[in-house]
Amino acid sequence: MLTRKQHELLRFIQVRLDESGISPSFEEMKEALDLKSKSGVHRLISALEERGFIRRLPNRARALEVLRRADEGAASPADVAAKNAGDNVVSIDSARTPARPEPAAGVIELPLHGRIAAGVPIEALEGQSSLPVPAALLGTGEHYALEVSGDSMVDAGILDGDFALVKRTSSARDGEIVVALVRGEEATLKYLRRENGMVRLDPANAAYEPQIYGADEVEVQGKLAGLLRRYH
Repeated sequence: MLTRKQHELLRFIQVRLDESGISPSFEEMKEALDLKSKSGVHRLISALEERGFIRRLPNRARALEVLRRADEGAASPADVAAKNAGDNVVSIDSARTPARPEPAAGVIELPLHGRIAAGVPIEALEGQSSLPVPAALLGTGEHYALEVSGDSMVDAGILDGDFALVKRTSSARDGEIVVALVRGEEATLKYLRRENGMVRLDPANAAYEPQIYGADEVEVQGKLAGLLRRYH
């Protein structure tokens, strides 16, 4: 089943590919679906990829491939009744399309969304590549990867150039390492603390000061689930 927004995005990508052979940009997708930020597009893309409707083509910018078309099924009354609040549900007839293959040799391809700061916040990039990750490193839930830039989390064992494996969630407990989107534009990897109605993002390096924001200025987009490090 797809939510209404997921179905709308799939149809938009499908039409653009049919017309021009080129995937729409994240900005175009945001405007087409009337979303407030590109982070909403990221979530929809990841959900469609997770369900096997699209895939990202590695090493190519703005490269998406539709694996299962949006018109390969219709919502049944039972589907709509199953979710009577929030987004409408569209059911895709899985019998008409092949099931998504299981990851080979225990490896999962995580969407790699770009670089994230372990220092002063930087803009989270719109990565269109993927990162192969051993399935054993991940638990349940939806995950994505970000490349770490900076040294403010070195005392937590997170180094510049590492790949942070992030479980997608909008909530976290105090003391957890999170991906925090600041003011809807910049993302950073920090310890999360709450105090006096404010949010404090703490580094793990004495050379850096904590960053303090209003509660409405920070959106948790995931929490750290693991790390990958490459040795050259």
